Amino acid sequence: MTTAPQPRRDFLKQAGAFGSIAILAGLPPGATALAAEPATVVADSVLPAPPVIAPQYHIKFAVCGMSHDHIYGMIGAIQRGGGELVAAWGGEADKLATFTKRFPDVKIVPTQEEILDDPAIQLVLSSQVASERAPLGVRAMKQGKDFLADKPGITTLEQLAEVRATIAETKRIYGIMYSERLEVKAAVYAGQLVRQGAIGKVIQTINIAPHQVMQGHGDAGGGAPRPAWFYNPDQYGGILCDIGSHQIDQFLFYTGSTEAGIVESQVANIRHPDHPRFQDFGDVVLRGDRGLGYVRLDWFTPDGLGTWGDGRLFILGTEGYIEVRKYANVAVKKQGNNLYLVDGKSARYFDCNNLALPFGPEFVADIVNRTHVAQDQVQCLLAAELAIKAQLNAKFVTLKD
Repeated sequence: MTTAPQPRRDFLKQAGAFGSIAILAGLPPGATALAAEPATVVADSVLPAPPVIAPQYHIKFAVCGMSHDHIYGMIGAIQRGGGELVAAWGGEADKLATFTKRFPDVKIVPTQEEILDDPAIQLVLSSQVASERAPLGVRAMKQGKDFLADKPGITTLEQLAEVRATIAETKRIYGIMYSERLEVKAAVYAGQLVRQGAIGKVIQTINIAPHQVMQGHGDAGGGAPRPAWFYNPDQYGGILCDIGSHQIDQFLFYTGSTEAGIVESQVANIRHPDHPRFQDFGDVVLRGDRGLGYVRLDWFTPDGLGTWGDGRLFILGTEGYIEVRKYANVAVKKQGNNLYLVDGKSARYFDCNNLALPFGPEFVADIVNRTHVAQDQVQCLLAAELAIKAQLNAKFVTLKD
């Protein structure tokens, strides 16, 4: 869908002056099928870019483990917030070689201890093997540093208990980069709309999160053959603990639930017999104190999509609903960050690509000010807890050929 940039208020004023024919003339083919009254359908402008604001703070941070390519998005977020990358450690030669090409001026250290013992480093980032992230984070916090892990930031309930105890002891921050909400502009805008009451009280979230095991490009983790640990649930946590943690974070955030449980969960290995412990499908039903949730996950994204996954978010409210097409608009355009809002007055489309991502600047500010604006610490760990419990309680399903 393409529309000329125009403020919504001006658009509606102009439409009122020229009548419903003017409205219909400005809509893409087929748009009138969206509602009984065509005049209630409005194609909105591309959302404008906010003014560029220089980072307010400066911190020094380091990378301690780069097993997953998500580390590059994590680095970018902290740099946007004023972070200075001063050192890095990597345990895999191939990952380290790629990293040094991308950041040739960053000091590469031979051991993790060199980073953890450096008093000048305030924040440690890690996308190390998933099962090793929480123990590393505990060590970092005990050394007086804040920590940001790639998801899943925690893979067992025992690790979770130790992380919570260490936070209480040290007062440090343990962040988890749930990038499918924090680093997707349309998902950020969806949160703003929800807070503004655009769809009334949120009743349910539905997350559809297909992924691709192997793709030829990108920093989503699929740009190179997957390592052995990717197929081992003891190391990656299982499909619900791993990519499901993204979706459970969104359920908690958009519904505002502070208490929640797993109603039902299931997993399967349908098309990866060479890796019998791998899970390529899973889903979860959630019930919170302020809303309901459903999550579907898989590793079956076909090559024809052109990107690593067709992530979709549906937020149902009492006065309307929101759909976010995060990474593509299938058969329309490859561009992501597409948001649709339907309420009692109109059905609208928003191109969110020009918006800013607030997580990095807010997280750096939290480190400086000892606040939790970028990510609520309790909610962050509750999402991890629910993902782990969904995995532990999941029924393994076998489908007939």
